Amino acid sequence: MHSELLAIPDVLHNLAELFRVDASELLRKVLQIGFIWLFCWMGQRVVKQIAGRIEMAVDDGDDNTLTAREQRGRTTSQLLRSVGRVLLIVLGMLLTLNVFVDIKPILAGAGILGLAVSFGAQSLVKDVISGFFYLVEGQFAVGDVIEVAGKTGEVERMTLRVVMLRDLHGAVHMIPNGHITTVSNFTRKWSRAVVEVGVGYETDVDRALQVFRDEAVRFSGDEVWRSKFDGEPEIAGVIGLDENAVNIRVLFRTQPGQQWSVAREFRRRIKSRLDREKIEIPTPQRTIRIKTDADTHALGSRLGASAARAGQLPPADVSPPADSHE
Repeated sequence: MHSELLAIPDVLHNLAELFRVDASELLRKVLQIGFIWLFCWMGQRVVKQIAGRIEMAVDDGDDNTLTAREQRGRTTSQLLRSVGRVLLIVLGMLLTLNVFVDIKPILAGAGILGLAVSFGAQSLVKDVISGFFYLVEGQFAVGDVIEVAGKTGEVERMTLRVVMLRDLHGAVHMIPNGHITTVSNFTRKWSRAVVEVGVGYETDVDRALQVFRDEAVRFSGDEVWRSKFDGEPEIAGVIGLDENAVNIRVLFRTQPGQQWSVAREFRRRIKSRLDREKIEIPTPQRTIRIKTDADTHALGSRLGASAARAGQLPPADVSPPADSHE
């Protein structure tokens, strides 16, 4: 180890001879570069600690629900990490370049070049500006389930340029902010589970509505599921008369993001309850009639007899005399 440390000045001396610079000057520049990137590394650590403290400050300790305050905190921390990392890397590169050359003329030229590039990078500028306003206005945050640009999924990450959604099948969609024109947020403040179940036409509708109402009240009062609701259930009543069923709709106002689990559980419960109450959930029925050759022959005979009686055609069994040509 000691021999390796002694070899470092020799390496610097060889590099100084290669680039024709003073060895002490090269050593000074190497130390400056080391301090610059050490400063950038420490800055990155500070940014991560600040982002972590933001997430800890908004955490309410309940992992079952994600409040709006927690969503804003997570979004802010992710954005702070991404922007801070980019700024520190750019700063480190500029300061490193400044060790060897004066970057003031370069920065002046870069300003003019940046103005020219901005005209050709309008979509990038649009993405950044849109992302900034999405963050400031709080239209959606990390953890929300949204629909944008024809894609639906949970927001896993949000930057000033793109939004990353993970859909039900596990696919990740990266959508530029500038391509988002309409945002449909399924988990903002509260959500709603809509459950529709059909019963048979022979069922007493009033009795069926009472069964639905009773089961919905029991479900919302269950101590295991009570925390997922944000209000009393509502029996909307009969919302349609289909070919095979009378459709009944039930509405549950839930905590953000809980509407899907609530709907699944109520379907399970109401199915079991209807079975106990002997109320049928009808299935579509179709009558299929298959025609055979005998049916076709019989139909033709009936049509021929009807036409003969009407005087439109000769009877089917009438044939010309055998000597008609003599």
